[in-house]
Amino acid sequence: MLQNLNALLAPALMDRLVLVVNHVLSAEPQAVQRLLPHRDRVLRLDLLQWPRLLPAPPPLAFRITPAGLVEWCREPVDADLRVHLEAGNPAALALKLVGGEMPALVIEGDAQLAADVDWLLKNLRWDVADDLERLFGPAVAHQLHRLGSGLAQGLRTAMQGASTWVGRAPTQR
Repeated sequence: MLQNLNALLAPALMDRLVLVVNHVLSAEPQAVQRLLPHRDRVLRLDLLQWPRLLPAPPPLAFRITPAGLVEWCREPVDADLRVHLEAGNPAALALKLVGGEMPALVIEGDAQLAADVDWLLKNLRWDVADDLERLFGPAVAHQLHRLGSGLAQGLRTAMQGASTWVGRAPTQR
């Protein structure tokens, strides 16, 4: 049953993820310009040590389009650039990413594509406030952005506290 649900949800989630990534890319002309020379090349993310109890993620391979955007490759394909990411604890990995921390990556493949992807990771940001303003107008967007920023800051603080607490050695009495 869980596998059937995964088979239905994974493609829909991946399609939405690609829409968001392309939205962020297209908002920054320099990002698109960096990807244009790499058209038809494939970037693949390999999640290492994925827990067996969880449904397997779909193939995380993305082809660069002639427009300088990305499309999801639904089937496993050979990649020009492979990024290996330790994912033995998906919850901790997600918290790290949400907290703005870049996890350790191992990268193999085309050096120029790797350099351009690195630039994207370091320089691209989603202007959520601008998108909210277009959808809801400035007054509502400001309040929603403030609320979201507060929640994100609270999550970062909680993560820092949890990592400090987990990192402490037990005390002897």
